[in-house]
Amino acid sequence: MPAGPRARALKAVRFAIVRATFNEEVTAKLLAGAVRGFADAQVAARRVETHEVPGAFELPIAALWLAKTGRYDAIVCLGCVIRGETPHFDFVAGQAARAIADVALQTGVPVIFGVLTTDTVEQAHARASTHGGRREHTKRSQVGNKGYEAANTALVMARLRRTIKQR
Repeated sequence: MPAGPRARALKAVRFAIVRATFNEEVTAKLLAGAVRGFADAQVAARRVETHEVPGAFELPIAALWLAKTGRYDAIVCLGCVIRGETPHFDFVAGQAARAIADVALQTGVPVIFGVLTTDTVEQAHARASTHGGRREHTKRSQVGNKGYEAANTALVMARLRRTIKQR
């Protein structure tokens, strides 16, 4: 991006990441991917704040608290819900997704859904690949780090929000 008002505006943005620590091994990789995504976009580390909550169900309230401060251009929610033998998965995944979307709609702050919802641990690890945002070809599909992708989505939405507000 050339130097000028748009480049400066991108450098002035602030982001928050909220990570659920449940399924820590996976969500730590998502966080690393998100941090790398922001760094690859030349967002200064001091402009990305990270917070932790116990599980995916707690992500929306933390995102709401952060959005209400008015300090962030976008918020990334990261988590991992893996299907088990009980319907718990359906309740947690569905309610977390709905509530995260509600926070964005209520506050006007983009809140990005970076929560993996998978059938197996292996699928979760594949979607939290440590290869950053690069996609790898597998027999089934292309997978990459969904945290990295969530950071990129946050950048796009923050830029769009600023563009619309400046008109």
